[in-house]
Amino acid sequence: MSASIPSRREEFRELWKLALPIAIAQAGQSLMSFVDTAVVSRAGTQALAAVGLSTAVFFALSSFAMGLMMGVDPLVSQAFGAGNAPRARVLLWQGSYLALIVGVVLAVPLMVVPRLLPLFGVEFAELSLFQDYLDWRAPSLPLMLLFINTRSYLQAAALTRPLVVATLVANVFNLGADILLVFGGGVLPEWCGPLRLIPAMGVKGSAIATLLCSVLQWAIVAWAVRQVPVPGGMPSVRPVRSDILQALWVGVPIGLHIAAEVGVFSLAGVLARWLGPESMSAHQIAISFGSLSFTVALGIGNAGSVRVGWAVGARNTPLARLSGLMAFASGAGFMSLSALMFALFPRQLAEFMGTPAEVMPLVVPLLMVCAVFQISDGVQGVGAGVLRGAGDTRFTFYANMVGHYAVGLPVALLLGFGLKLGVFGIWWGLCAGLTAVALALFWRFHRQSTGTFQPLEA
Repeated sequence: MSASIPSRREEFRELWKLALPIAIAQAGQSLMSFVDTAVVSRAGTQALAAVGLSTAVFFALSSFAMGLMMGVDPLVSQAFGAGNAPRARVLLWQGSYLALIVGVVLAVPLMVVPRLLPLFGVEFAELSLFQDYLDWRAPSLPLMLLFINTRSYLQAAALTRPLVVATLVANVFNLGADILLVFGGGVLPEWCGPLRLIPAMGVKGSAIATLLCSVLQWAIVAWAVRQVPVPGGMPSVRPVRSDILQALWVGVPIGLHIAAEVGVFSLAGVLARWLGPESMSAHQIAISFGSLSFTVALGIGNAGSVRVGWAVGARNTPLARLSGLMAFASGAGFMSLSALMFALFPRQLAEFMGTPAEVMPLVVPLLMVCAVFQISDGVQGVGAGVLRGAGDTRFTFYANMVGHYAVGLPVALLLGFGLKLGVFGIWWGLCAGLTAVALALFWRFHRQSTGTFQPLEA
């Protein structure tokens, strides 16, 4: 890798060449949840509330696991940056072992905990639907982690086309499977034959569709790994304890920071449910739009992570700084466009989701709040990525804990319950937390990149 520094225009072009397919893949992941929400919303408010609560619980736990897997990101990108492709392939295998272990261990509580809730006096109308959804969603967790690990390897190798292919195929499949399994084969024309015999499964059907999509996505990207050349032949594929522990050392802070961020949004969903199923449904619809736009910023952050990792692996700190700052600017620019969309067309977006009439008065104002925090959400998403590429993962965790739980959550409780603004107050609290985190991460990268970044395996 050359020690020369490209111009800003060249860096912008190279960043987006990598970011666009990664962003499409990221957005595709969110789009599946978006489609799940849009389909289930047509099955009624109770079904929508159940999926919203189930999704909040699933991601509260799985987000930590996904963060653990991102510990492989900087190790692989820095290995490629140092010109060591065999080492990168070894890390892919070690990450796969880690994905299976973590995925199986964490899938168990997802199936067990819902059944323990009645023992503690927790009862609500959607409890049985909540249990059904998590029973079928939990097995998808190991597959999701395998996909994330393989995605990290492919994007670090600049082989991003398979990510787009996997995303497009999985989303087309998910739409059809969702409609078929939620509402049953009776909605299909007669020429569909045996598919018409499939019964309507409601919320459970949505979870099964997601499980099948997880299998499909991982199979496509796993096959694509064969396209990455490994000079000198295939390295050993046996488990290496030190490599797995190193990935955990880097990944645990990432997992904790993502769990802190997703956890506060999941907690917001639980608080919204206390206000009633209408508030929970409004929260789920609005968060689906917010998550969809955020995944593009997250894709930019992942591309920034790879480029910063390449530069750090090549011991080129000035290039790492340029790559990171260009990623920040790109993320803020895209999220500004998203904010404009949410602010100008909130009702049309809500209608597109098939929002029930009793939920509509809550969704439209929430989308306006979502518009306000778009830039902060994008900057903090990109910030986490570029700092991860540099191997600086602990500060991101501290910033998320302070920003979301010392700033955002108290504001949400004060406005939502103290001043009785309901779900709107809860969302203004989320806005305050995201802004605090965004400012902290930008400051950290700006400060750190004026010094010298050291590779993790130096």
